[in-house]
Amino acid sequence: MPAVDTVLVVGSGLAGTATAVHLALRGVAVDLIEIKPAVGALGSGITLQGNALRELRTLGVWDQVRAAGYPFDVTGIRAPDPFGTIVAEVPDAKTGGPDLPAALGMPRPELARILVDRAVEVGVKVRFGTTFTELTQDDDGVDVTFSDGSTGRYDLVVAADGLRSYTRRAIGVQLETRSMGMGIWRAFGPRPASVTRTDLFYGGPSFIAGYCPTGEDSLYAYIVEPAVDRSGMSPDEQLATMKELSQAYHGPWDEVRESLTDASQVNYTWFETHLLEEPWNRGRVVLIGDAAHTCPPTIAQGGAMALEDAAVLGGLLTERTTLDQELWDEFHRRRVDRARTVVEASNTLAQWQLDHVRGDVPALMRSIAALTSQPA
Repeated sequence: MPAVDTVLVVGSGLAGTATAVHLALRGVAVDLIEIKPAVGALGSGITLQGNALRELRTLGVWDQVRAAGYPFDVTGIRAPDPFGTIVAEVPDAKTGGPDLPAALGMPRPELARILVDRAVEVGVKVRFGTTFTELTQDDDGVDVTFSDGSTGRYDLVVAADGLRSYTRRAIGVQLETRSMGMGIWRAFGPRPASVTRTDLFYGGPSFIAGYCPTGEDSLYAYIVEPAVDRSGMSPDEQLATMKELSQAYHGPWDEVRESLTDASQVNYTWFETHLLEEPWNRGRVVLIGDAAHTCPPTIAQGGAMALEDAAVLGGLLTERTTLDQELWDEFHRRRVDRARTVVEASNTLAQWQLDHVRGDVPALMRSIAALTSQPA
């Protein structure tokens, strides 16, 4: 018998849906609630490295992900000169194993849809436009009142409701989320034939300008600048600003820039970071994913860490027979330091760029690859 029979998952992002799938596949009754009215995801695209692809294969969605995305095994480094000169071509470590690509880009909304569809397929009860209004726990379970007036009782509540987790506040967890002083423009658009991998342009008027293919016909492009309050800008002004910033970058960027015409496909967010020290649980409510740890996307490991949280938690809850302190100790042993390493490495790379310091990026990336090549 698993340690839990009934679980409520709050949040339909990567961490939440993956946890729901892992549990449902092993016979646990899972309800998943999402405050948004439908499947969706902020941002235009996502880069998934090998360890993320390994977890997606375990969830049974690798074929769909592969069909929807664009794999590549090399990252290019280009100069911010009139030609977009290639400075280096860096083979990416195959952290998911030799039979998976080193990395894959895909549209974030498509990944969200694939995972929610998989959750429904394996028996998860998914309710959109729903949140909770009250959590009351005792030694044996958690009583939940939902926003539609219904109630339920669960052995465990998994809070995977993101960076600004409502659940985290509801259970009294204090966590400081701080800005890194950098903001990122992202845009989704057509993929020119010249874009077949991620290329990063370091320097120039912005910290980074890059792009990642997300399918045969699509990509997302991004530019990182000092954090500015852009909240008052119209969509057309946002598109114009991103294109203006990109004027300093050439090579394939010239084609990418011309293809960015849809203002609705542009968004701007700040780099933010936090890490919750253990314990991540308060009794029978546990925080995972961005609710517990978040970092800048400088090493493209945020999604992987969310998927790994889900895999470890789902495995322990169904391999153990009792939801006790030994289970939580093992969960924290396997997740907290690993998440810390990724957060600190991501923040270090962002700080180097902010300070205009040329750090040893290859060594930093090799250390992360060595860590993430090992299963969580």
